[in-house]
Amino acid sequence: MESLPWIAIMRSRRVARSVLALAALLALMTGCATPVFQHLENTIAITPVDVQQAAERFKGAEVLWGGRIVSIEHLESSTRVEIVAYPLNRAQQPAPEAGSVGRFVLLVPGIAEPPNYAPGRHLTAQGVISGLWQARTNDRKYLFPVVQATAVNIWPWGFMLDSQPQISIGIGVGTQIH
Repeated sequence: MESLPWIAIMRSRRVARSVLALAALLALMTGCATPVFQHLENTIAITPVDVQQAAERFKGAEVLWGGRIVSIEHLESSTRVEIVAYPLNRAQQPAPEAGSVGRFVLLVPGIAEPPNYAPGRHLTAQGVISGLWQARTNDRKYLFPVVQATAVNIWPWGFMLDSQPQISIGIGVGTQIH
């Protein structure tokens, strides 16, 4: 009967180790979602559609927007990047699964390298709204809010797959298809 207290102690140590391991795992997962842009005191939460409807009201406003690059065009002293906008997640990454919130044009100072700004890549940009730019998209006239970029983060190809936790807990048999 003297071994019973040792069994209880061993079990409590196993439980404590399990709890610590789970806490470490959760801390690691949370640490991966650190936002890229830290200084957002002057940033306002609006969408490209909001700006289309009241461009003068938002001129000069600082925004943090992201999305998927559609096209780029080199201008004399900057590069115009057309973007399909998506809401940003907690890590400030575009979330295409949430659906588009319009389109916008990002003006990047200088010559943006085409491989970095390739159509299909995703980015998050901080900048200032400078007005509207009218162009044709899908054979329609479209007013694009224009954002003068102050900082840009281009996400690596496949970043959305990396950001999804690949953890599942359960009992039974399962099938996973990739």
